[in-house]
Amino acid sequence: MITNMPKDDVWELIDNDGKSQNFRKKFKFDFSYMESDSIKNTIKTYIWKNYKEGNKTLKKLYDDNGGLKLFNDFLIINNKNSLRELTNNDSDLFISYLKTCVSDKTNKPFTYATQKIYLDKVKAIIHWGQLHMPNDVPKIEIFTGNEYIGINRKLKIDFIPDEVLIQINKALKNEENPYVKYGIIILQSTGMRIGDMLKLTTDCIKPHLISGYTLTWYDHKSRKQRQPMPITNECAIAVEKLIECKKEFREQSDDEVKDNLFIYQVAKGKNIRKIMTVTQISMGIWFNIFIKINEIKDTNGVLYNLTAHQFRRTLATDMLSKGTDITVIRDVLGHSSSETTKRSYADIKDKERAEVFKNIGIIGNINKVDETIITDNEELKWFNKNKDSKARMEDGYCTKPCSDGKICDRLLKRQKCYTCGRYVTTPEYLQAHKSHLKELENQIEGNIYGEHYAEHFIPTTEILKEIIRRLEELQDGNREVAITSNN
Repeated sequence: MITNMPKDDVWELIDNDGKSQNFRKKFKFDFSYMESDSIKNTIKTYIWKNYKEGNKTLKKLYDDNGGLKLFNDFLIINNKNSLRELTNNDSDLFISYLKTCVSDKTNKPFTYATQKIYLDKVKAIIHWGQLHMPNDVPKIEIFTGNEYIGINRKLKIDFIPDEVLIQINKALKNEENPYVKYGIIILQSTGMRIGDMLKLTTDCIKPHLISGYTLTWYDHKSRKQRQPMPITNECAIAVEKLIECKKEFREQSDDEVKDNLFIYQVAKGKNIRKIMTVTQISMGIWFNIFIKINEIKDTNGVLYNLTAHQFRRTLATDMLSKGTDITVIRDVLGHSSSETTKRSYADIKDKERAEVFKNIGIIGNINKVDETIITDNEELKWFNKNKDSKARMEDGYCTKPCSDGKICDRLLKRQKCYTCGRYVTTPEYLQAHKSHLKELENQIEGNIYGEHYAEHFIPTTEILKEIIRRLEELQDGNREVAITSNN
């Protein structure tokens, strides 16, 4: 039974969770956009029960309600007055509907990831209702589970390239904004989320029992206190500097924020001169200013699009590239599962583009493969014997497809073969490479899933262009023979 649930269509709820990033903040819920009383009652009950029981944060429930407006539009268009009558066909139609939607902010079609977010909100309501309100939602599963299945299978991890990181750290030496200067140092050192960092308190740093210092913070996503993490002296100094330089603000502020590390005095607006905790929006604006002023650019000469979360991914990537065990990286990031760490955060950094191109194996004549390319005599004998059969690929040759009786994982998945030291290609495959490049370019040009989807293919297209350029030079006789090998 639902008790004390407001009867009107506009609610003003206060976040009473003392550990929440939005503690004491008010959220206005407006359900008046829903025409169906049945659907409205289901959504209201979902919001109220989860709010009262603390199953979800109030901010998450607020976002869910806002996201359901799109689904409600879809239901009105299709004359649906109850969630109970929805079928698998309706879920398919909603996915098709999402593909036609355009973002109000960007004026572009929804990205693949955005479409998934909207569908997930609907899934959450239906699945919750099947447990708590079975008479108001479909009794059978209407989702296949395969919707947007590729969304978490990232092929390109969004870490900060080394050349950009060098520019950032160089610019920090003269940075005058203490929140940017010391915030970036803390993010680089700990890999914590930006929301957690902005809630750090003045007592977060403690001397280590043996040497140095440790940092402790509350992980708002997993809702638990993190174990003290050993930190670098640079990170410890950054925390101390923030405590010291904002001492005057702390003396003037309310008890609610005076112990927070990231506090500032509002310069304009309705809260002018009030001491408040720095917001994520403010940090994002300051990051953009920092990038522009210091002209920090990527390898293409474009201003780098820096986000706070990239420091988290960069830390994980650097650790894995140095051989750190995945379980250690998992614990540093505070993940409950190593699979989350593998899938979304940890990837081994490729060398810079020039180094990657050096690894491309190209030869004018496959019959000229000798000990300078395959140094192992037995492997060379095997290749010469099998170059027209087992070693041949659709776009080149693999000089060692098997090791210890197992087929190479790269070969099976066709991942990064182009930069593998075992891969060799020749001018006879020039057209195959051109066709592959054309296919990828068509996928990028015609994709409906946004920039994130396109980025998966860009590294491969760059390498293919280089392969084609070199093969054309060989074919035209501009170079005699080009051979590279990492064996």
